[in-house]
Amino acid sequence: MTTEQRPTPPRVATDADIDAIVRTLTTAFFHDPLWGPAFPDTQRRAAQAAAMWRLYATSALRHQWLLVSENAEAAAVWIPPGEEELTPEETGDLADLLRQAAGPEVAEAVLVMGDQFAAARPRRPHFYLTLLGVHDHHRGKGLGMALLAQSLARIDALGAPAYLESSNPANLRRYESVGFTALDRIVVATGHVVTTMWRPAA
Repeated sequence: MTTEQRPTPPRVATDADIDAIVRTLTTAFFHDPLWGPAFPDTQRRAAQAAAMWRLYATSALRHQWLLVSENAEAAAVWIPPGEEELTPEETGDLADLLRQAAGPEVAEAVLVMGDQFAAARPRRPHFYLTLLGVHDHHRGKGLGMALLAQSLARIDALGAPAYLESSNPANLRRYESVGFTALDRIVVATGHVVTTMWRPAA
């Protein structure tokens, strides 16, 4: 007789997980077709992007919907209905942080993309998946999709829809496999297309 190992249920992240989450997000998005080129200095990209991911992850803790795998090898940053990704003060902090870490041109480009995403976000109440990443050392194990599926099960139990922006076309079918459908397209200044996706309430 054999036993099948089940994925460990996701847990809500704490302050103690932030360093691990930042490492996960930094490696996960280093070669992303949107977020990689957003930080064009490849020698400094990891440090520059990590500063931004740290702000987003730390901010998300207050919502109690920053979900991680057992050791934060995978992380899903959800913003619940009616809440914002960053407070107005944090938005100002992001601008300063980006200018200091990566310079004014990179800062301006990233902030403009953020404005585009905010404008495209549906006004209907929903859970917003802002970031989903798996550490490079743990890719191919199904951790990301397991975390997403388990996250969506929690959201389904609340009877709420979900929304995301897919920066990587390679992920569209993965999101479709768990019930998301393409909603719209955002074209950023580089010409890269980001697909917004919606999943209705169960």
